[in-house]
Amino acid sequence: MFSNLSKRLGDSLDRVRGRGRLTEQNIKDTLREIRMALLEADVALPVVREFIDSIGEKATGESVLKSLTPGQVLVKIVNDELVRVMGEANESLDLAAQPPAVILMAGLQGSGKTTSVAKLSRFLKGQKKKVMVVSCDVYRPAAIEQLQTLAKEVDAEFFPSTAEQKPASIAKSALKAAKKGYFDVLIVDTAGRLHIDSGMMGEIQQLHKVLNPVETLFVVDSMTGQDAANTAKAFDEALPLTGVILTKADGDSRGGAALSIRHITGKPIKFLGIGEKVDALEPFHPDRLASRILGMGDVLSLVEEVSRKVDHNKAQKLATKVARGKGFTLADYREQMQQMAKMGGISSLLEKMPGMNKVPDAVKNQVNDKEIARTIAIVNSMTPQEREFPAVIKASRRKRIAAGSGVMVQDVNKLLKQFAQMQRMMKKMKGKGMMNMMRGMKGGGGFPPGGMPPGGMPPGGFPPGGGFPM
Repeated sequence: MFSNLSKRLGDSLDRVRGRGRLTEQNIKDTLREIRMALLEADVALPVVREFIDSIGEKATGESVLKSLTPGQVLVKIVNDELVRVMGEANESLDLAAQPPAVILMAGLQGSGKTTSVAKLSRFLKGQKKKVMVVSCDVYRPAAIEQLQTLAKEVDAEFFPSTAEQKPASIAKSALKAAKKGYFDVLIVDTAGRLHIDSGMMGEIQQLHKVLNPVETLFVVDSMTGQDAANTAKAFDEALPLTGVILTKADGDSRGGAALSIRHITGKPIKFLGIGEKVDALEPFHPDRLASRILGMGDVLSLVEEVSRKVDHNKAQKLATKVARGKGFTLADYREQMQQMAKMGGISSLLEKMPGMNKVPDAVKNQVNDKEIARTIAIVNSMTPQEREFPAVIKASRRKRIAAGSGVMVQDVNKLLKQFAQMQRMMKKMKGKGMMNMMRGMKGGGGFPPGGMPPGGMPPGGFPPGGGFPM
């Protein structure tokens, strides 16, 4: 996410970060590079102008030029400006209303609106809310059926509707049913169009009047860059929008939409869609995203993701098992890969780690999500005995495992070699070995062999296949 912008800004700021003294020419050159980075990221021109002017004014002040670490101060100014442009702080949903609190979803066709309804339902259910969803999209083929399928997946109540009904009639009936069923939240999916037209706006204005929603969220595809902000502005002129959900952010390496929407519409981005799965929705935190863009990582989001998605009972059992010196098996290794896949894969984890924008692509490519899937497939093709005692896996068994998992025998050999390395690392972690290694990390000794040393990746990159016990 935002990899191109992150790299360009990182390279620009690196040239001044370690300087003991900055001149007006240094600052001018850096601002020129930042301007180019923002324009390449498809940030709206008014936003770029204000951004650069604000940084220029603060960077040429005496507090920067006379600072003992002017480069670091300039980085902080850029970070603070990114946060300001994107909205200062996370603005959560305001559901303080007589139940059911109605959330109206608006947006163009193809923006991921229906999927966002399901993602938001799952998010709210995680907050112990009783959620009902309904589709008022009577135009797109199978739109109603799609929402019904997704509602079942996230265990939200689905209110049935048909293409023959009027959207306003569906909305009234759903609201009545939500009140009768004592639901906390009713999320209403509306019809999208390929472009903004008067008919579309008239219909959604009528729905807004009928439902009187506490939240009217505009769902927009971040891949459309600054056009996303312009579309949001057009909707805001017709509807009292309360916020934005920015979808497909995982595929947006530029970041123009995220940096433009708040400035152009005045409306906060409340959520980021970071994948296709129903759990791929995260609250939008401007400060954390700014930190990620500048290559400083997003450890808070990483910790929150781990606490949400990792099976803590399984993790505790494995930790206890390793500490007691019991064997780390291929079944345990597979479990770690599955946990990592559940968290969005290795690429999602690496993105949130500080300094990852400085790691060469060649090293990053050594570990990828396909490698994780391949590892799981190979272990799945083994018998329980082979997972417990890999020493029994001789040539004939390796051929069978390779054929069963659709890989080459060399891939099986590679996995077994990696696993042997992981086992050796686990043996060092038992008993006092774990205490000694933790002491070494506190003293600046870094992670254990095979882990992350100070300053970034281990020589040669991460252990191929993904890695590390959770």
